[in-house]
Amino acid sequence: MADQPVLRAYVSLGSNCESATAMLDAARSALAALPDMRMGAVSPVYRTEPQEYADQPWFHNQVVELLPGESWQPCSLVDALLDIEAMLGRVRSADPALRYGPRVIDADLLVFGQLRSTDPHCLVPHPRLTGRAFALRPLLDVAPRLEVDGVPVSQWLERLDCRVDGDRIFQ
Repeated sequence: MADQPVLRAYVSLGSNCESATAMLDAARSALAALPDMRMGAVSPVYRTEPQEYADQPWFHNQVVELLPGESWQPCSLVDALLDIEAMLGRVRSADPALRYGPRVIDADLLVFGQLRSTDPHCLVPHPRLTGRAFALRPLLDVAPRLEVDGVPVSQWLERLDCRVDGDRIFQ
């Protein structure tokens, strides 16, 4: 009997609050505590320029590889991520201008194995992944051979107008 391939999901974590490092630690701990879930590789933390809404502190971002058991599906993982955000104090602003504004924690499902989802609640792969250096650079650290829509993550990153300087990402 052949071994089943290991399902791998990738989650982007971000925070730009005063205790951003502690928030990333807390989010990783909450992910590791999910039932039927194992933690895989974890990228370094990158400090990144804010996107869309520039008048805010820089973000701390990283990507976590998860190894979900058979009970998990993309939408159930998105629900768990939203629960973790709420547990850690994330409050979503009703103001559309602040959609990309400051946040204590952000947890986005980037990729869930080879599965695709067009469910508006859990679009997979993440619809803005290929345009975000703050997600692609750490994703490359944990999954250097990963392809998104048939294109290697490294090539998506090369297509962007961005610069990585040590642990800082400018875009």
